[in-house]
Amino acid sequence: MRPHVGRVEALSSHRPAAPRRTTVYLIAIAWLYVVVLMAVVEAVSTTGGWLGALFTLLLYGIVPLGIVLYLFGAPARRRRLRAAEASSALVGGPDPDGSGHPPGDAVAAKREEA
Repeated sequence: MRPHVGRVEALSSHRPAAPRRTTVYLIAIAWLYVVVLMAVVEAVSTTGGWLGALFTLLLYGIVPLGIVLYLFGAPARRRRLRAAEASSALVGGPDPDGSGHPPGDAVAAKREEA
């Protein structure tokens, strides 16, 4: 008898959209900008040098950023792998006879005469 209950449930079931991967890229670009500026300051300062700037760029920027982006990309890689496995299972997959063995050559090898 209460028609508004369905409407309230419909409104409460709406979930906000999850942050997109672009946020991670935005943070990565900002961090890389800061690290490049640090490397430039290291290179042009009187007590620094180009070698120090290179190590600053590598150890503060490239290596940590690569690790973080690899770790944040793991769920997306896992989703792609599961989707590929699901689509190959629907199509018939790489194992059409279900034996569990890899398929052999489709064409027999040419026999050489002795």
